[in-house]
Amino acid sequence: MHSKKPTPKYSPEVRERAVRLVQEHCGDYPSLWAVIESMAPKIGRVPQTLHEWMRKHEIDTGLRDGVTRDERERIKALEREVKELRKANEILKLASAFFARAELDRRLKS
Repeated sequence: MHSKKPTPKYSPEVRERAVRLVQEHCGDYPSLWAVIESMAPKIGRVPQTLHEWMRKHEIDTGLRDGVTRDERERIKALEREVKELRKANEILKLASAFFARAELDRRLKS
């Protein structure tokens, strides 16, 4: 079984600089991909990584449809909250059942 190779995390500053570099050189090449292929080795990245950064930048700035970085973070936070609330509800259900059973037992004994 092949495990997915962990992808290194790059700081937002590195990504922003790389995107800016591509944007600054767009007029020098016939296509966006040509710029990306040229710039990627210069910044020590593969073209696919740089292309993904460009795509995310376009989404985050409203140039392309998609879920922005802020929206993704909010969704993750909401998913964590839902998970915690479900756990709390399960604990409350168990506690409620326990105390209901204890009350029933107390009434039956009296």
